[in-house]
Amino acid sequence: MKTGTIFAPASAVGRAGIAVIRVSGDQAASVFDDLCAKPAEPRRATRVSLRHPASGEVLDDALVLWFPGPHSFTGEDVVELHVHGGRSVIAGVLEALRTLDGFRLAEPGEFTRRAFENDRMDLTAAEGLADLIDAETAAQRRQALRQMGGALGDLYEGWRTRLVGGLAYLEATIDFSDEDIPDGLIEQVQTESLKLREEIEAHLADGRKGERLREGVHIAILGAPNAGKSSLLNVLARREAAIVSETAGTTRDIIEVQLDLGGYPVVLADTAGIRDSQDDVEQEGVRRALSRGQDADLKIVLFNGTALNEQPDDVLSLVDGFTLPVINKIDLHRPSGPLVIEGKAALGLSVKSGEGVDQLLEMLEREVRDRFSVSESALLTRARHREALGECVGALQRALSEDISGRGPELVAEDLRLAARGLGRITGRVDVEDLLDKIFGDFCIGK
Repeated sequence: MKTGTIFAPASAVGRAGIAVIRVSGDQAASVFDDLCAKPAEPRRATRVSLRHPASGEVLDDALVLWFPGPHSFTGEDVVELHVHGGRSVIAGVLEALRTLDGFRLAEPGEFTRRAFENDRMDLTAAEGLADLIDAETAAQRRQALRQMGGALGDLYEGWRTRLVGGLAYLEATIDFSDEDIPDGLIEQVQTESLKLREEIEAHLADGRKGERLREGVHIAILGAPNAGKSSLLNVLARREAAIVSETAGTTRDIIEVQLDLGGYPVVLADTAGIRDSQDDVEQEGVRRALSRGQDADLKIVLFNGTALNEQPDDVLSLVDGFTLPVINKIDLHRPSGPLVIEGKAALGLSVKSGEGVDQLLEMLEREVRDRFSVSESALLTRARHREALGECVGALQRALSEDISGRGPELVAEDLRLAARGLGRITGRVDVEDLLDKIFGDFCIGK
């Protein structure tokens, strides 16, 4: 952990009505002597005249807030300077802070890192804070707030605590077999390990909802050439994101736009028209289109309403349980009877006239909401969470693969230790002292 008192703007770069400059460290209170010439009460906004410590020049008429540690964001003494947001004011205050002994400009993320190192938050809460800053939709905001509030960290820490308890029981049977150890501990460890494995496996089987909400739900527009895919992308994006041409095969690569769909982040992709072609570049475009469709969370398969009876089998085969079939150009040819593609009800629309576009947006919003709704339960949000949980499940499976009496409690204890370590890596809490505390807290050993 790097030392020193750090400072940096806590608000966005650029001109604004107010800017916040945060100071954290053992010497943070010296700001009052060197810049303010007056003290401030804890957690009470105080109006001060900020002056340069060397020249005495007035820098700004500001508000200061004083948060004595450990009850602050970083766990250290923290001062916040709320100054006017002009570039010259901010630059002047930062330069003045730089002249103070022991002060230095903070490195990226250093305030949050100090909060973690001072046990003000775990790693999942720090990640939640980062996600909250980056949140662009309501669903992302809700998920980030829950994670920052400890929903994910509390879940993983609860699992880790249970594993540490089971591990302590096993260690007790190994190291203190001559002491007064309660009966049935090994069976209790087996039962608890099985329950934990089932809970973690159920948590992993979430359809990657949390990760999708962080990164965006992927929707691919697929179809034959000249079905109107690029035009539909432009209409949904409300801008000219893709080139539209009557020439078949204009779209060769994947074009992506980001949408806020009813509060959910969506990455909408326009793809190359699917057809047989002798052109090497177009073939690669078709391959990428099919690959994107396979990986997408939801597909819009677009059909040309003027040529419904001439659809390629490769396009028809794309219609499955993750597909919204859409028939375009109904302003030119309106099919009679129910609109059905491969046994699924289809939506008719005209990208040119706008007919049916609102209904498509409503359908997409409903599908995304139903598949990725933000529940009250904590969702894992990062690949590193999933990897560590997978390792935890693997260790528990090994621990349960044979009867403890057949494998030996030492090997089973090692598996439980690895499982607990995997959970601890997610939150950043890996402490062997927990095991000793549990052993000597639960058993009367060494009387």
